[in-house]
Amino acid sequence: MLLLLTTTDVSNSSIHTNHSTESPTLQNGHLPSTVLILTLFILTLLFLCAYLLRFQVQQKHLVSTLQHKAPQGLLEDQDQTVVLLPRSLSPSQRFLPIPCSSLEEEYRRRAADESKLFREEYNSLPCVLSCCGAFEASREENRDKNRYPNILPNDHSRVRLSPVDGIPCSDYINASYIHEKCCQYWPNQGSCRYGRVCVTLQQASVLVDYTIRKLSLQSQGGDGCRETRMVTQMHFTGWPDFGVPFSPISTLRFLKRVRNSNPPRSGPITVHCSAGVGRTGTFIVIDAMLDMMQEEQRVDVFGFVSRIRQQRPLLVQTEMQYEFIYKAVLEHHLYGDTELDILSLKSRQLRLCNMHSKLTEVRIMKENMRTGNLSANLRKNRVLQIIPYDFNRVILSIKRGQEFTDYINASFIDGYRQRDYFIATQAPLSHTVEDFWRMVWERKSHSIIMLTELQERGQEKCVQYWADEGSVCYGEFSVELTGEVECDSFSLRDLLLTHSAESRLVRHFQFHWPEMGPPLDGRGMIDMISAVQRHQEQIGHTSAIVHCSAGAGRTGVFIAVCILVERLQAEGRLDIFQTTKSLRLQRPHMVQTLVRIYTHSYNWVNSIDSE
Repeated sequence: MLLLLTTTDVSNSSIHTNHSTESPTLQNGHLPSTVLILTLFILTLLFLCAYLLRFQVQQKHLVSTLQHKAPQGLLEDQDQTVVLLPRSLSPSQRFLPIPCSSLEEEYRRRAADESKLFREEYNSLPCVLSCCGAFEASREENRDKNRYPNILPNDHSRVRLSPVDGIPCSDYINASYIHEKCCQYWPNQGSCRYGRVCVTLQQASVLVDYTIRKLSLQSQGGDGCRETRMVTQMHFTGWPDFGVPFSPISTLRFLKRVRNSNPPRSGPITVHCSAGVGRTGTFIVIDAMLDMMQEEQRVDVFGFVSRIRQQRPLLVQTEMQYEFIYKAVLEHHLYGDTELDILSLKSRQLRLCNMHSKLTEVRIMKENMRTGNLSANLRKNRVLQIIPYDFNRVILSIKRGQEFTDYINASFIDGYRQRDYFIATQAPLSHTVEDFWRMVWERKSHSIIMLTELQERGQEKCVQYWADEGSVCYGEFSVELTGEVECDSFSLRDLLLTHSAESRLVRHFQFHWPEMGPPLDGRGMIDMISAVQRHQEQIGHTSAIVHCSAGAGRTGVFIAVCILVERLQAEGRLDIFQTTKSLRLQRPHMVQTLVRIYTHSYNWVNSIDSE
């Protein structure tokens, strides 16, 4: 402001001088004004020089720090942190709350340029550090032994070498003893005593992203009286070792389950990760922001994190966690709560069908399709628009001496209780049948679900990859038909797959999908899902392979209905919108015919309730 005003004053003065007469300026008071302006201008120059000098010193320090490039992996939930970028030059900068109406726009603005504004906002947070000392690591004699100047072992947990005579500080190495992330404090079965407290596992329910345990706690006091209390432990297992979850869908679903499980008038919810700052802080902030959205129609992530860091240092430990908070809050703002119970299934069907158009907003991540788009692999794709993402594609073993033999158009898909429970793939082509059976063999799959006919409307949809009778060989694999049963809406075949003198039984389920549109009755689909579930339970829940022609439309519908049915049976609730959205994040174009398939998904689920 001072520089701008000075520039304006100088400009106006110059113009005035150019158009003034030759009369003395002392009488008009112009000379003192000129002296004042020049004085302010000189002071401004001195201020700028001092600022630039300070900035150069900071830049030299930054270059010195960045000469040692940080590793790609992120350290989280540890006592040490890696500051990959310098702190903001104005750490006291205040970021104002964001109205809900502007949340999406603000998120996209902050996420632009590789999340540059998110980094600036995160680095402006107050940094309240713990008092753990690293005196030995900071000694002048030991500085050259530290690869990174800001990653130093604490004195109380550093590894001590045997000292070498005559060499000071020779017992130092940049290494720390690390405890396990969390000591298990509950029994896997039965009871276990921890001091005066006896913990008994009453029930455990394992889902794909979290586990729910019912624990009975019995404490014996000094007077001999025993008090028993029930505690619900919600164990979120969907957080990766490094970074943050790929999508906030599972985190929000878990948070809702936590809220619903906490009885009224109970004590505070205990939240922990390893160090109790990174994931713990992220979870707490998301929970608080959802409440703020509802009560105040705005969010204040920066202000809330700043406050809680005064209560516990380093809560929300990394920039990725900070950005993930915004991502989760935006997800809730855009889509809200789309869960349904059985009673509200029909009443909210129309509203959710209209909401289904939002699924087109799920971005197709073409940058993660590099392997399938390699020239050597393009001919292995039936539809060039449906290519698996690199992060969850099925990788085959490479044939000796043959490049590019690890690719097949197939994606791992999470089920309701188990990660990678399904493999979504396209129908085999004539030159990929052996790859298909290699995948079945290497993944130890015992169930194949086929959702197409070999030909539909005069066009090939799938190459036959089994024998009508006897056996047939595909490269190193032999496939023999050992039995076939025709049910009302699907065919069931038992196939004996043999490789290197070892044989396995594979059950083949073929649902007779109509050539035009979805099935009119959901009963047949539910019957086949039940048959698949029974078979999977018998053989040990290895990945079930599901395919239609392109491996997206009908395949996505079948997997979605499987997840919905299993959740409805277990919880009495379902979420068609988020289930479908989650599938699209794992494989492009899953559930292609949006409204019609969406409507029939309800019909299939309703057929369960009509029993």
